[in-house]
Amino acid sequence: MSDHRYFIVTDEAGAAGALALLEPVFEDEGYPIATMEVNEDKGVWEASIYVTGDPDPAFRERVRLCLMPAFPDATIEIEEFGDVDWIARSLEGLKPVRAGRFLVHGAHDSGAVRAHDLAIELEAGQAFGTGHHGTTAGCLEMIERVMRAEPGGPAGAGPVLDLGTGSGVLAIAAAMLGPVRVLATDIDPVATRVAKANVRHNRMSARIDCRTATGFHSTAFGNAGPFRLIIANILARPLMRMAPDIKRNLAPGGSVILSGILESQRWQVLAAFNGQGLHHVKTLWRNGWVTLHLK
Repeated sequence: MSDHRYFIVTDEAGAAGALALLEPVFEDEGYPIATMEVNEDKGVWEASIYVTGDPDPAFRERVRLCLMPAFPDATIEIEEFGDVDWIARSLEGLKPVRAGRFLVHGAHDSGAVRAHDLAIELEAGQAFGTGHHGTTAGCLEMIERVMRAEPGGPAGAGPVLDLGTGSGVLAIAAAMLGPVRVLATDIDPVATRVAKANVRHNRMSARIDCRTATGFHSTAFGNAGPFRLIIANILARPLMRMAPDIKRNLAPGGSVILSGILESQRWQVLAAFNGQGLHHVKTLWRNGWVTLHLK
């Protein structure tokens, strides 16, 4: 058996368009969908959908039909990973990423850390969120802005909820900024294990509690909240569905940071949260994605 991905090669705008077509069809089935810049000089991007198991011609045809409206002549390529840890392999080739004072890097780039960096070292794992995607980098920058703007500074920004923690990078960032309690949750137990490992590796275990939680009915939220800051880097449609629960678990006067949102989806997400009494404060724009701050 070989895990694999189906992907097309395009440009930045094409990658965003492919994501917009694939997301409504495949996201509820749990298939990770991602875009990646593979050649900065030539502006070459890939849009991918990741699948467990051996390649399936019928699934490839589903992907082709889904993309056909915008990419009628696109070649749906396949990359098989076999027993290779493809996240580990990709991390080896990624450059350190700076977002505000944060530097996200792998062990192979520890020499890039400067004296005043808030350095987050990620070990390779089976969870998304390395800091290299525009949504994660945007969240890192927004977390620093929001926490430093609190009346008591970062120490007054907690407790914090990192919803859909993935690699744990955003939870680690919040805990590094100030002595706050952070609840980091994910629906995927693999992601929770990866997040715990990264939290330990960055010596933040005393501040961060990583839990697997499939919904807001989990007792973890009630026990740790209400939250002064809620961070959710997921996808637009799930965020809109969760708007009432996010508002319900937010402390009075608290802030919400949302990402995983395409530029074209910004107004829909804002409308869903405006309906819960949360209003726009700031938007950060990165590579076709937006990160929102609401209060």
